[in-house]
Amino acid sequence: MRTKAIIPFFGCALLLAVSCDVKDPIYNTPHPDHGTVTLTADWSRRGTDIDIPASYTVQAADYSTTLDGTTNRIDHLFEPGTYRFYIYNTPEQVSISGTTATVAAASGNWDGVGAFVAASPGWLFTCAMDAVIEKDTEYELTAAMQQQVRQLTLVIEPTGGTTDRIEGVEGYFSGAAATLDMDNGTYGTPSNVALTFTKITSGADAGKWSATMRLLGVAGTAQRLTAQIRFSGNSPQPVTLTSDLTTMLATFNTDKTKPLALGGTVAETPTGAGFSATITDWKQVTGGPVTAD
Repeated sequence: MRTKAIIPFFGCALLLAVSCDVKDPIYNTPHPDHGTVTLTADWSRRGTDIDIPASYTVQAADYSTTLDGTTNRIDHLFEPGTYRFYIYNTPEQVSISGTTATVAAASGNWDGVGAFVAASPGWLFTCAMDAVIEKDTEYELTAAMQQQVRQLTLVIEPTGGTTDRIEGVEGYFSGAAATLDMDNGTYGTPSNVALTFTKITSGADAGKWSATMRLLGVAGTAQRLTAQIRFSGNSPQPVTLTSDLTTMLATFNTDKTKPLALGGTVAETPTGAGFSATITDWKQVTGGPVTAD
């Protein structure tokens, strides 16, 4: 009788052991072999009165999607690995190829000085960040979007006895960046931007002339303003204005959320052919005619 009681006990223990061996693995997510990402785009680093883009692109390896709003779960299962994420919008007069943003070409207003780019591209924002994704894991990532276009206003004050005869001021800015590599922040393809100055008719700056442009950044070794001051009745003859802005724009590619306005006084210099003009005392203008249209 004692032997018969022991046999069923061992038989039950064996059945329990076999049952434990065939249990399914326990996973944390419905995608045990992949990872997922919920992305939040942080748009707080943008200038005053600049709207959040209506949509933006997320690119990682061979995957790309277009999103809107602030927080989205990306509809993609990521294989385990390290990814470089690129997040960017595509505003007017800016194109994206790979990791390079390019400002649209434009017609020049000055012959023989090289290529021109658009004077008012839309507001570009970018972010590049790395993420390690493991299988069976859900991630929440935040992309700190950086404003990549900055507004620059030049305000000039003509002097002398012919200021009331000025009919127009037109020229170009050289040393503008036509490209930006969002992967490493490299600016390239120094280009020109056509400028038409407008006379300020009211306020403390009445009588001065201003021109506003938007730049992806500055590139090359120098940034210069070249313009021609025209007078009514062609009397006196047009005066060529040149000025070096390199020093004043040395840090232009940083802090792009703040519009920059520079003002200077035009000084005429007699030449064998008449007069030339230059500006050598540029100063930053505060509270001036700076807009972000």
